[in-house]
Amino acid sequence: MDAGSPDKDVSRVPDPLEDLLGYWLRRASTAMMADLGSSLAPADLRPTEATILILIRANPGLTQSDIGRVLGIARANMAPLMGGLLKRGFIQKSRVDGRSQSLALTELGVDKVCAAQTIIDAHEARFRDRLGVALLPDMITALRTLAGSET
Repeated sequence: MDAGSPDKDVSRVPDPLEDLLGYWLRRASTAMMADLGSSLAPADLRPTEATILILIRANPGLTQSDIGRVLGIARANMAPLMGGLLKRGFIQKSRVDGRSQSLALTELGVDKVCAAQTIIDAHEARFRDRLGVALLPDMITALRTLAGSET
């Protein structure tokens, strides 16, 4: 039986990554994002789009640059994201000064973000239930520490 054979029993393959924190963080992140992506698909939203709408709802008046900084999205990637949300009628821009434009949700955007929030809440609950109430606060604190955002 060769290594590429579908009949290989991988349960007996030694895993040199088994005790690596980064490996498990990546696997957990991949599982959560895959679940979130498939959960948001019926609402015709991707996770990043939903995140942007939620951020605008909580902070009307932010600029595209503000959102990019908060979410760690490169400027070149923000333009098509915002263009798509504008084209779909979820957000509107208002001139603040010079070249700056503040962002706000449209009525359609409010409806979309409410639907997204319901989906995200259910998604979060599924994963929180896997951890259990006792582990959750320490897990969030530890992840914030690793990300460099202890606050």
